Amino acid sequence: MLARKAQVVPIECVVRGYLSGSGWKEYRQSGSVCGIKLPAGLRESDQLPEPIFTPATKEESGHDINISFEKMVDIVGANLAEELRERSLRIYKRGADYARQRGIIIADTKFEFGRAGNELILIDEVLTPDSSRFWPADDYRPGQSQPSFDKQFVRDWLETTSWDKNSPPPALPDDVVARTREKYIDAYERLTGKPFAWK
Repeated sequence: MLARKAQVVPIECVVRGYLSGSGWKEYRQSGSVCGIKLPAGLRESDQLPEPIFTPATKEESGHDINISFEKMVDIVGANLAEELRERSLRIYKRGADYARQRGIIIADTKFEFGRAGNELILIDEVLTPDSSRFWPADDYRPGQSQPSFDKQFVRDWLETTSWDKNSPPPALPDDVVARTREKYIDAYERLTGKPFAWK
């Protein structure tokens, strides 16, 4: 693998096309997500009128914290914030359109950027089940949580345990690992149109 050393931009560039996860929780409390006012009456998993850019801080430990675009400007400056928002929305829209044609809804995703010299580059995975919420389009039912191809399956299992989210997590049972692997392979095969070689 070839790698380039980059200086990390300390922002998670989150794009949401649907209302789910922490965005859904925030919307229920305030009617907005990261300072962006949304229409009243939206349900869990509803598609948003347009994808929205909802940045978060990139924390060294613990969970990232959702912030407003204005707070992002304070952290990285107006020009860089605008460029990151524009690039993130463009990449999301292109990936979401591609996936939708193959039966997958990309509900939301996150990108990480860095500087390599004077160049602003993507520095982490892009549009994967680990960085995005993937839903099967044929099972999509707004108004509830959705079946998914992503790590939400593992999160859901963890919610059934007594894990406090601060101590080391419990070991995953073999069936949870196997089912998660199946979901990732299914997503791969739908998106590429090719069989996964290492089943």
